[in-house]
Amino acid sequence: MRRRARKGGGRQVGLTVESLGARGDGIAFHEGRPVFVPLSAAGDRMRVRLEAERGGGFRGEPLELLEEGKGRAEPPCPHFGTCGGCQLQHLDAASYRAWKESLIPEALQRQGVQAGVMRPAIYIPPATRRRAALAFRRQKDRVHLGFHQRQSSAVVDLSTCLLLTPELFALLEPLRQLLQRSMTSHPLGDAVLLHAENGFDLLLLTPEPPDLAAREAFVQFAAEQNVVRMSWAADQKVAPEPLFEREPPRLTFGEVPVTPPPGGFVQPSEEGEAALVAAVLDALPEEPKRIADLFAGCGSFTFPLAARAPVTAVEGDAAALASLWAAARRSGLAGPVLVEQRDLVRQPLRPEELAAVDVVLFDPPRQGAREQAREIADSDVLRVVAVSCSPGSFARDARLLIEGGYRLDWVQPVDQFPWAAHLELVACFSR
Repeated sequence: MRRRARKGGGRQVGLTVESLGARGDGIAFHEGRPVFVPLSAAGDRMRVRLEAERGGGFRGEPLELLEEGKGRAEPPCPHFGTCGGCQLQHLDAASYRAWKESLIPEALQRQGVQAGVMRPAIYIPPATRRRAALAFRRQKDRVHLGFHQRQSSAVVDLSTCLLLTPELFALLEPLRQLLQRSMTSHPLGDAVLLHAENGFDLLLLTPEPPDLAAREAFVQFAAEQNVVRMSWAADQKVAPEPLFEREPPRLTFGEVPVTPPPGGFVQPSEEGEAALVAAVLDALPEEPKRIADLFAGCGSFTFPLAARAPVTAVEGDAAALASLWAAARRSGLAGPVLVEQRDLVRQPLRPEELAAVDVVLFDPPRQGAREQAREIADSDVLRVVAVSCSPGSFARDARLLIEGGYRLDWVQPVDQFPWAAHLELVACFSR
């Protein structure tokens, strides 16, 4: 059988990287078409292999660095370049920050929106990530546990990690040994880890459930490693099965203790969450009457907001909303906090449903809140606070709000993913 030719032909070419794109890849040009080169810096002269088509050009696999551009630095992690957890450790601090701080203005400019006031970016330091989704694969007599390799389903067996909290990283080797002993019939899976305030929460994702011997090993492991809860699911589309719970894992939002659902989304770092919450509270008017918290999750913004005004929290994920509502009831906030389960992507709140609130906060997934932004733009809400993890989808939603009569007052960038192409932000809009 004839092998299918690669889109880029596998040709090797010499290129000069001109800039970094929004995903952190270097951008060079070959025969007038862009070539996106990972692990490169502006000014690099490189030999690359042209691979799959992307964005009207090609993805370029770096083969040799012929001449370094300005702004390069020695990556601090030995896994960098292979591990997909970080993309930008090869940049010095000044170049890294300059690139990060360009992401939001450039995204807004592409949508024809003036950036307005850009507040100084807040940089969350490494070794603060309390939540991580890791993969494991059995390789002969050893289980590899870590992030996926760049552009691969293979797993980097982490010997160090500069991102995770020290306590969470220290859990990896005992967990690796546990999986090696007890999951002999499951050669692959994923582990979602949370370093909660009172211990670790662990969700295992494997094709088949663990057997009785494995479950007994998990209980012993939990006692030794301060794992307060452990759950299993075939994948994240189904409700997890509890394996054991010594006590509920706890995170505190505002002054309210919350038990997040197994594997549920929370902000990846406590420090990043604090920066986002502070910016959200700063965006509120002096005396808000009622706040709508849209895409509320399990309450990371709901409860700090509830200290200022009554809040209606709207979330599509049933497990997250159940965690939020249980925390509200335990804390005597059932009343000041109301909840509604609703898929805001398919069924956004309409202007008449927003008539009772004077502030809307929305914190959507990476794809943004296009339909909800359109409905807010048609409403009479006076203040809108946007939280986003994607400058691109935020800029699109900002344009919709501005076309509806809102003014973009300021944007606060928060970089809580060191050395990654992600950037979070809080933005304040008013009429």
